[in-house]
Parts: sequence; C-alpha cells; structure tokens
Amino acid sequence: MAYFFCLKHHTVEGEDGCRAKDRLGPYDTQAEAARALDKVAERNEEWDEDPKWNDTAAEDPAP
Repeated sequence: MAYFFCLKHHTVEGEDGCRAKDRLGPYDTQAEAARALDKVAERNEEWDEDPKWNDTAAEDPAP
C-alpha cells in the first residue's frame, strides 16, 4: 500500500484520499508520509545552499 500526505488536510492518507494535486507522495510508510513537509523543507534548504542552483547573484549584478 502507498501513503500520501494531504496538503489540504495535513493528514496521511491512503491511495483513495484527496486529489493528486492536493497531496505529496507516494511514500512506502505512514511515518515517511507524516514527515513529508519536513522533507520538503530539508530539500529546499539544501537547494538554496547549492551553488549549482544558487547562481542568481552571478547573473544579476548589483546596480
């Protein structure tokens, strides 16, 4: 069985939950699905600090 995190209700759901546009997943376990927003925040922080993705300063010189 797959589990999803519903962004609308902030709950873990099974396959018959809310529409796909309103959820994250699939995850293998309920525990993984429950951590979905934490994982998103962790990834966003990693990408914000990754020089390969953080090239805005090089493209937009200060006035």
